[in-house]
Amino acid sequence: MMLRLSGLSIVESRDSLMDIPEGKVLINTINAHSYNVAQKDDVFAASLAKGGYLIPDGASIVMACKWLKAKSQPIERIAGWDLFSCEMQRLNDSLNGKKRVMFMGSSEMVLSQIKEQCTRDYPNLDVVTFSPPYKPEFSKEDNEKIINAINKANPDLLWIGMTAPKQEKWTYEHWKELDILCHVGTIGAVFDFYAGTIRRAPIWWQEHALEWLYRLLIEPKRMWRRYIIGIPLFLWYIWRER
Repeated sequence: MMLRLSGLSIVESRDSLMDIPEGKVLINTINAHSYNVAQKDDVFAASLAKGGYLIPDGASIVMACKWLKAKSQPIERIAGWDLFSCEMQRLNDSLNGKKRVMFMGSSEMVLSQIKEQCTRDYPNLDVVTFSPPYKPEFSKEDNEKIINAINKANPDLLWIGMTAPKQEKWTYEHWKELDILCHVGTIGAVFDFYAGTIRRAPIWWQEHALEWLYRLLIEPKRMWRRYIIGIPLFLWYIWRER
């Protein structure tokens, strides 16, 4: 299954995040890297195409949609951080009593820092966390423990943070087993940004669509392949799609 950007339904503005209906809704992000990976990973492609709402976490996606005259025409980049801030503030401001948010993914250290930060930023939220085993693939028992933990917590908002494409594929494949009625967002890097373990690019870099370059400069060993090879590859895939 080749993921075609031109046919995807993509959220077109930050303001539109407020229009996402209540209930059990999956929200994924798409950027140049995830688009590239999805060209050779059918399950990942399906998780993005059929997973619910998709937000354009990259200026490259916004520009490519325009060039392709795609079905969706996002007018701005919507970062995972934007989704996180919108959902957390909306839940914190709810007048229907204390709400519960769950973070599933990352290490106990990062989750502890997230929990501590949330008590300051979102005092009306009860924070529950779960750190899954650190391994390439989960066993059947691992999956059962994760699903049981989520269902037992019964959160009003669930964040999944295990990096792409693992987080999207896991959520998509186990969606029917999650007995919850809330928004579910896959926002891997935001866990580290919010915990403070990885610094997000300063505002100037974000506003000039250079957050990718900042991440490359900060983490060259981990990011060089994603950007030095990934950007030309993305352009090739988009040209081929047209």
